[in-house]
Amino acid sequence: VGGDREHADPKHGEFSNARIMSEDDKQILREWVKAGSPEGDPADLPESRTYTAGWSLPKKPDFVIDMRDQPFDVQAEGTVRYKYFTVDPGFTEDRWIKAAELQPGNRAVVHHILVFSLPGGRRERASLASVNGEFLAAYVPGHRPPVYDDGMAKLVPAGSKLVFQLHYTPIGTPQKDLSRLGLVFADPKTIKHVVTTQQVSEARGLVIPPGHDNFEVKSRPSQRAPSEVQLLAMMPHMHLRGKAFRYTAHFSDGRSEILLDVPEYDFNWQTAYRLVKPVTLPKGAYLRGVAHYDNSEENLNNPDPSAMVRWGDQTWNEMMIGYFDVAVPTSVLGIDPTGKKT
Repeated sequence: VGGDREHADPKHGEFSNARIMSEDDKQILREWVKAGSPEGDPADLPESRTYTAGWSLPKKPDFVIDMRDQPFDVQAEGTVRYKYFTVDPGFTEDRWIKAAELQPGNRAVVHHILVFSLPGGRRERASLASVNGEFLAAYVPGHRPPVYDDGMAKLVPAGSKLVFQLHYTPIGTPQKDLSRLGLVFADPKTIKHVVTTQQVSEARGLVIPPGHDNFEVKSRPSQRAPSEVQLLAMMPHMHLRGKAFRYTAHFSDGRSEILLDVPEYDFNWQTAYRLVKPVTLPKGAYLRGVAHYDNSEENLNNPDPSAMVRWGDQTWNEMMIGYFDVAVPTSVLGIDPTGKKT
């Protein structure tokens, strides 16, 4: 059971997608292994699980769009820099997104996909959309697409472009990929809160010395809450040297509270921890993140313990990002119930 490791420390927060086992269940599994893993009664074998084919969204997508009009050729070997594809969904009116799912066209070579919405009128290079656009959807190892509660949705304004960021990993033979995005729309008249994805991060201070087994990096503070907002989910992101990540909320009266503590970060499970009940953050509150990295030989995933590691896109580089979703009242953002900005 992973050496009794939990994905998130249960002392801080209650998450709807927590991957935990009770101590009794762990003990049963230990005793079964110690006994030589004997087979039980075949008559007690449960039916095989059935897995969703196609979309895992709660309903068929209202809108599907490919990342481009033809497949992308992925080279057989070497490093592929992040690829960016900008597409026009043709939205002539504001669209409210209740759920979004990305489907890789070729899972063998697609490591991750991010999609950002770029409001109309902006003339920026696609690669800058990941900084200046609104985060819309992701496909990463271990991630499951969220479905927002009634009255909450993400907003894609009329005239926006969609920017796909793709990270490919060659597998020794030429491949093709045509990934796509599926969207489920919400009725704008029902929306009371706009969901936005924000982050705590640190790039300049991310310089991990060779051999260090517990290097600490503190993020810059997030934006202060413009009003009372609801925190919905948190998703820490690091690479192969990532060891632990913690989110802390800081309040105007000087108090602080740990919201999420991941003591054993795993790059293969990039989980968005979704709160069972949203946490109310008062006006003026902000978040900070603290990450730890293991750049030593003891880290069996470490590509090179002798390297000085800095921020970079590729897996052998590192990142320090703590994404989080908050729901902001539409009135605070100057949006009326029909979704039109005032």
